[in-house]
Amino acid sequence: MRKQTTAINTPFARPDAYGSLAMPIYTNVSFEFQDAQEMADVFCNRVKAPDYARIANPTVTHFEQRVKALTGAEHVTAFNSGMAAISTALFAVGMQGKNIVTSRHLFGNTMALITGTLMRFGIKPRLRDLTNLEAVEAAIDDNTCCVYLEVVTNPQLEVADLQAISTIAHRKGVPVIADSTVIPFTETNLKELGVDIEVVSSTKYISGGGTSLGGLIIDYGTFPQINQRVKYDLLINLGVYMTPQTAYMQTLGLETLDVRYQRQAANALWLAKELVEAPGIRNVNYVGLQDNPFYQQARKQFGPTSGAMLTIDLESKEKCYHFLNRLKLVHRATNLFDSRTLAIHPASTIFGLFPERQLEQMNVRQTTIRLSIGLEAQEDVLMDIILALQYDDL
Repeated sequence: MRKQTTAINTPFARPDAYGSLAMPIYTNVSFEFQDAQEMADVFCNRVKAPDYARIANPTVTHFEQRVKALTGAEHVTAFNSGMAAISTALFAVGMQGKNIVTSRHLFGNTMALITGTLMRFGIKPRLRDLTNLEAVEAAIDDNTCCVYLEVVTNPQLEVADLQAISTIAHRKGVPVIADSTVIPFTETNLKELGVDIEVVSSTKYISGGGTSLGGLIIDYGTFPQINQRVKYDLLINLGVYMTPQTAYMQTLGLETLDVRYQRQAANALWLAKELVEAPGIRNVNYVGLQDNPFYQQARKQFGPTSGAMLTIDLESKEKCYHFLNRLKLVHRATNLFDSRTLAIHPASTIFGLFPERQLEQMNVRQTTIRLSIGLEAQEDVLMDIILALQYDDL
């Protein structure tokens, strides 16, 4: 079946007692067993069944199974946020004395996790230009626990060569962990490109309209020890499992993901082309534009669509603030890939606690506005942006 059909028709693990077409929300904590032996078998992972809702829940398991069917993954684990998925994946591979080869072009909280939190546990970052394959190869040594990257960086929109990086990493026995939030897994096949673990903020495209927080680890089984640590160590001990209410909403989100994404990506491309000529905009950055330096690499890896995030650069931070304050339709809010179009000034918000010198190293400019394109009529969004770019009251 095609992915859109699979997203809607993945069967339940067990028939529903009432023949429900949608997986019910199991809000209970405990599950009864037929006898003592079954209880022991479930708790010791000899039999697959829910034992305790902090570790397994039928509603969450069904959501995981749908994602597994869509991606061809060996294992899928759902978490209560994207950051929970990222931190769990990195704790699963890292330990004191190990290092992570990654980029300076990362989402702000991910950068803070890798260069701050993990360092306190003795896991060191090696920040390199991941578009420079020689630099990647030189950075990997016997203590490297993974190469970590975003498939399209946020907000720089850099696209590295996943297949080349994976080839280098695997030659040295190192897994590749990729955050694929910006391009949904229904549009890509990262397994074929050599990625071992995908981490996803399911808060974004999947939740549909910003309804719920969630995250996913999508494990292709090439490094079996990672799933062992995720499922039977960190998930149990850290308490970061997705709630059944969230899993229900995000299962519904999966059913409309393809149609929503196609519209949002088409809107983003149309707007990017229109904004190139807009007065007051110094630069439009969108990997779907043919003159973008990452256009060919993005097409090779992600196909014909390029996601629903773009950035515009204005003349100054002051004009960025003025622009944001004048928006009437576009919402001043964080998050990505809501049904609504959102705008934010990353340097003063998501990256607001980073010193200016580090912002320069990360290529996060004071002149940049990040736009997450929604489902509104594209002409209405364009008009709101054009009107907000007028500076007559400055």
